[in-house]
Amino acid sequence: MTPPPDQSPPGHPAPGHEPDDRPRLVVICGPTGIGKTAAAIAAARAFGGQIVGADSMQIYRHMDIGTAKPTAAERAAARHHLIDIRNPNEDFDARAYAETARKVVRDLIRQHIPPIVA
Repeated sequence: MTPPPDQSPPGHPAPGHEPDDRPRLVVICGPTGIGKTAAAIAAARAFGGQIVGADSMQIYRHMDIGTAKPTAAERAAARHHLIDIRNPNEDFDARAYAETARKVVRDLIRQHIPPIVA
């Protein structure tokens, strides 16, 4: 069966698009305690990527208890962004996070470094 002219067969790029001409990123999400950090580090190592933190509490300095921040060893295993970037008394809402994360992701993509959002 031939696909309609405006569609590509599954697994093939759309007409006029090469497979690698768009930015790619990996997103790892799930509930607390399932191993997202370990998975993100494994993905960063496998793909040569860097981790962009997506946890609402890990952005704050001095809030290490109860936030499951990556350990020093985990941070050494893969570069992490958006960890310990604000003091607890500073405002940092979802909009500020989105703007900051978008900038980090774009910078990584410009450098051909896969972002691993976790």
